[in-house]
Amino acid sequence: MQLVSDHREAMAHHDPVGVRRDTKLDVKLVLAGLWISMLFVFACVYMFTFWRADAINGALQHKVPGAGFTINQGFLAFTTAYVLVPILMIAASLLTPARWNRPANLVVGAVYLASIIVNVIGESWAYFVIGSIVEIALLLAIVWVAWTWPRQRAE
Repeated sequence: MQLVSDHREAMAHHDPVGVRRDTKLDVKLVLAGLWISMLFVFACVYMFTFWRADAINGALQHKVPGAGFTINQGFLAFTTAYVLVPILMIAASLLTPARWNRPANLVVGAVYLASIIVNVIGESWAYFVIGSIVEIALLLAIVWVAWTWPRQRAE
C-alpha cells in the first residue's frame, strides 16, 4: 500500500495536470511588484502620448496640451520628482520596516490614486483612459495590501 501511495505522490510532482503548490508572498514583495507594474503602465501611457500630434505640437511650443503648463526647468523638475516618488516606493516597500512601510504605502498610494483620477478627467483618448484605469486598479491594490497588512502576534 505504501508503494502505491509513494508512486502517486511522485507522479503528482511530474503530472502536468497535477495540483501546483501556491506560495504565499511577503507583503513587501507584493507591494514592490504592484509599484513596478504601476510604473510600467504609467511609462507606457506617457510614451504613447508622444505619438499624438497635440503632444508633439505642444512640446514644440513648450506647452503641455490641455493643462497649459509651460515646459521649463521647474515643470521638468516637478515631473521628475513626481515620477521618482513611486520609483523610490519600490525600494521603500522592500527595505523599510512595517511601521514606516505601511503608512508610506497608504499615503503615497492614495495621493497617486487621486492624481491619476484628476489627470484622466476629460481625457478622450482611449489608450490613456485604459492605462489610467489599470493604474487606478494597481494603486487601489497597493492601498488595500497596505491597509490589510497582517499584524504580528505579541509574544
